[in-house]
Amino acid sequence: MKDKSSRRDFLALGLAFPASAVASTSFSGLTGAPAPKPALQSGGLSYRVLGKTGMKVTTVGFGCMITSDPSVIEKAADLGINYFDTARGYQGGNNERMVGAALKARRNSLFVSTKTGAGTKQEALDHLETSLRELGTDHVDVWHLHGKGRASQLTDDLMEAQRVAKQQGKIRFCGVSTHNGHAEIAKTLIEKKDHFDVWLVSYNFTMEPAMQGLVESVAKAGLGVVAMKVMAGGFRRVRQGDKLFDTLKREGAMLAALKWAIKDPNVHTTIPSITDMEQLEENMRAMTSPFGKSDETLLAAQLERIGPLYCRMCGQCDAKCPKGLPVADMLRYLSYADGYGQYGLGRESFLALPAEIRDVRCGDCTYCSVRCPYGVKVAERLARAQDLFA
Repeated sequence: MKDKSSRRDFLALGLAFPASAVASTSFSGLTGAPAPKPALQSGGLSYRVLGKTGMKVTTVGFGCMITSDPSVIEKAADLGINYFDTARGYQGGNNERMVGAALKARRNSLFVSTKTGAGTKQEALDHLETSLRELGTDHVDVWHLHGKGRASQLTDDLMEAQRVAKQQGKIRFCGVSTHNGHAEIAKTLIEKKDHFDVWLVSYNFTMEPAMQGLVESVAKAGLGVVAMKVMAGGFRRVRQGDKLFDTLKREGAMLAALKWAIKDPNVHTTIPSITDMEQLEENMRAMTSPFGKSDETLLAAQLERIGPLYCRMCGQCDAKCPKGLPVADMLRYLSYADGYGQYGLGRESFLALPAEIRDVRCGDCTYCSVRCPYGVKVAERLARAQDLFA
C-alpha cells in the first residue's frame, strides 16, 4: 500500500495533467505538434478528428452497451452527438438491433462502431455479417477486435479478417478495444499502424500518469483514440436508498470525470454509457464546461471513496492468484453490476469463465496473496462476485 503522501502526489499529478496537456506538448519525453483544442460549435458541441480516419467526431460520443431505451439514442443524435459504439455481444446480441433501429433515419450523417470477440478469421467475418444485418447498414465505420490485452491476441488471422472486410467495403477502419495490458497493446498498435486505425481504451482519472503518455504516443502515431470506462466504474447508477449510495454517490463527480477525459487533447472522443435523458443532458454539458479546480477536488474525493472497490486495470495482480483467478476481469464483471446496474451482463461474463475458475471460492483460502497497490479489497470483492454471479 502506498503511503498517504505518495497517494496525494499521485492525485495531484493525475488530476492536474489534462489542464496542462492543452497548454504543453511534452510528457515523459514525448514530443510533437500540439493536438488542437476542441472547437466549440453552435449547439454546445465540440469536435476532434479521429486520428488518420479523418472522421470529425464529437468529443462526447455514446456508449450504447447498457442502454435499453432507444429514445435516448435518438435524442442524442438529435442534439448532435455523432459517434455511437456498440458490440456484437452486448445485451445477448440485441443491442446492435436497437441501435440500428434508433439511428436508421440518420445513418448517413453518423459514425457507428461495433466489435467482435471472435477468435478466428471466419468467426469474425460471420460476426460482422450478423452485425451489419442487425444494425441495418451495409458498413460500419470502425470494427474493433474486442477486449485484447496481449499482443499475441492480435493474430494474423484476425487482422486478415479486418483486411478482407475493409476490401469488401463492409468496414471503413480497423480498431482494437483494450481493458488491460495497455502498454503492450499500445506498442503493438504503433508497430502495426499501417493496419490499425483506432484504439478504444479504458482511460479515466484513476489511472497512473504513465497512461497519459501511452495515449499520447498512440495519438501521435496517427491512430484515433476513443476513451471508454471514463466514469471509473459507472457509479452514477447508484441511487438514493442503494446499499452503496453513501460510499459512491457524489453529485457532479461523473460530469467531472467526463470533463477530465476530454480535456486531454489526445483523446478524440469518449463513449460514456448513457441510459436516460438526465445522463444525456449532463454529458452534453461536458463539451462546453471547462475542467476546473472544483472538478479536481470532486475527483480527488471520488477516488478516495471508490478506492476499496474500483479496479484501475493496472495489471499488477496478473497471475498473482495461486488458484488462477483472473482478478482484474472478475472485478470488472462486478463493476457491471455494482456500478452500471447491469447484473445480467456481469453474470453472463462470469459464467463465460472456465468451470474450474467459476468453482473457486475465495472463502476457502486462509489468506489472499493478491495485494492491490491502490487499496482494492480484493478478497472481499472477489467473494462478492462469486456470491452474486455463481
